[in-house]
Amino acid sequence: MKSAKSLLVAAAAALSTLCANAQTDPGLTDKTIKIGMFGPLSGNSMAYGFDVMNAAKMYYDKVNKEGGIHGRKIELVIEDDRCNANDLLAAVKKLTEQDKVFALNGGSCSAAVVGAREYVERSQIPLVMLNASGDGALYPPSKYIYGAFSISQRAVGGSMVQFASEYLKGKKIGYINHDDAYGGWNLEAAEFQAKKLGVDLQVQSVAPNLTDVTAPMLKIRAANPDVLLITTYARPVSLLVKKAQELGWTKPIVIAVNGTADLKQLVENVGNMDAFKNVYLQEVMADVAGGPKLKWVYDMYKSYYPELASKPGYPQTYMPYGIPSAMTVVNALKAAGPQPTREKFLTALSQTKFESNVMAGPIELTPVDHAGQKSAIYLKFDGTTMTPVPGAYRSLWTYQPK
Repeated sequence: MKSAKSLLVAAAAALSTLCANAQTDPGLTDKTIKIGMFGPLSGNSMAYGFDVMNAAKMYYDKVNKEGGIHGRKIELVIEDDRCNANDLLAAVKKLTEQDKVFALNGGSCSAAVVGAREYVERSQIPLVMLNASGDGALYPPSKYIYGAFSISQRAVGGSMVQFASEYLKGKKIGYINHDDAYGGWNLEAAEFQAKKLGVDLQVQSVAPNLTDVTAPMLKIRAANPDVLLITTYARPVSLLVKKAQELGWTKPIVIAVNGTADLKQLVENVGNMDAFKNVYLQEVMADVAGGPKLKWVYDMYKSYYPELASKPGYPQTYMPYGIPSAMTVVNALKAAGPQPTREKFLTALSQTKFESNVMAGPIELTPVDHAGQKSAIYLKFDGTTMTPVPGAYRSLWTYQPK
């Protein structure tokens, strides 16, 4: 009788274990949590993600060396998306269906990552972007997608208007953006911020491939704003700064982070140091690259990748951006508890708030806003030296359901 009872207890325990295992989400074992990472590891756009992924990898390795998350180590499966929408979607599908990862941590190029939104939602797999702004995937908010740990395009525009009004005392502000979706997003928040602050925004929207910027610059000069904000990509920035100098513009020019990836090239393209007498740069990190506030990140990179760090051009400009993204994944996994599920992880993501000591402002996620970072600092740039301006300037725009 006792033996029969013992068998029944054992059978019940085995059945319970089987049920528990059957309910376990993909990518989890008693010892590991499998995370799928993707970004541009090759191609013309690898500068946007190669070292960003290296930064995330070194942070995950640090966490693993410290004992992991509730006893589990992070196991990474890595794919190259080449900043191409088709390659990115293929990578996401492979990681989800073949590698069966628990969650995704990837995306350095916004246009490419936006194209994966429908698949991610249909598959109900959490996606935490790397450094893509990703407005098109973040708004309206999706239960499964979080990002903009660098900054969203909307926050780019809002923060710039705040800086122009508060620090540069601009009452009338010139604003040049692109006439595409990304330009529309940063303009939306810029107009919102301008209305809140009671300043006049004079807008010129230009095509991304524009080669002659004379007309928009003449219109800006005729409007006679106190400050000029440029939120275009890198090539139009150099054309606009050069044309402004040729037209005798001497008032402040503020360049968004979108156009400052290669400052040496910008200066060469403009070709006249006098054009930089009154120029400011938007920066979404807490300090200039390698500055005292970010020294720990660059020291960590040199420790993990000594050979790479010794090469010219490394670490790449956006390297530190990978750390807040990985921190967000780790913090949410810790908050999900020792028996994590995707649902618990998503709930934890929606309640995330911490200081990364990397970006200009806190990383803050809520159930109604999945864009992680809203602030920027500003640097006075004379063509050679960057000098931080005190304080951080935050975008006020928030998503309103339509």
